[in-house]
Amino acid sequence: MFAPYYFNAYMSFQMTGVTKILVGPGYPKTLYPDADWLERTLLETKPVPKLVTVVNPGNPSGTYIPEPLLKRISDICKNAGCWLVVDNTYEYFMYDGLKHSCVEGDHIVNIFSFSKAYGMMGWRVGYRLALHSLEVGPEWVREQVKDLVKNREIVIEALSPLGEGAVLGGEGAIYLWATLPEKCMDDVKVVHWLAHRHGVVVIPGSACGSPGHLRISFGGLMENDCRAAAQRLKTGLEELVKHGLVQ
Repeated sequence: MFAPYYFNAYMSFQMTGVTKILVGPGYPKTLYPDADWLERTLLETKPVPKLVTVVNPGNPSGTYIPEPLLKRISDICKNAGCWLVVDNTYEYFMYDGLKHSCVEGDHIVNIFSFSKAYGMMGWRVGYRLALHSLEVGPEWVREQVKDLVKNREIVIEALSPLGEGAVLGGEGAIYLWATLPEKCMDDVKVVHWLAHRHGVVVIPGSACGSPGHLRISFGGLMENDCRAAAQRLKTGLEELVKHGLVQ
């Protein structure tokens, strides 16, 4: 798997008894999985790892893996004789004209999510209420996703105090990935501070294998609520950048 990784995927491996989990880097400017690292690792590691997993578009970053890169990762896995598991949970959550694509093969397992695909994150019962969306199909989902574009813009602006180049991802899914200032790289402390001092909750990057970062979600909020949360976040980040973790 690759950092930043989906923390539940990492925990799933742990829960099934996997003891050797290799975590590769993402390219710093794009967060794309480093295919060169993967190729070297599968060639040099003995025994060959049994499984490689990627999330597309990504959780926690919202980064979309371009189809040529995904195909290269697939070919690397096939040549090494290992499985490739692709988590396509946010397949319909795409922005800026990008279209989601899948790769197929005898060595590939594609994972999809009923509740995520139809905008019912966290629901486990009550599908009866969503019958209309199921009848219309993916087009209903894509129409709802259009409303998230504004939320994404609002949150990107709220992250502006972190400076140019600090925010990545957001091509898909419902997440943005932000780098903290060098003087405040303890992401767990920053998350606690933002929650208690400014009343806004984000996820620490260390939970995803990337300390010094934050995962910010712009999903699940009406625009007015998103604006209110974003203002709290921006106020907190402005204070963080200027004065640090003041009490």
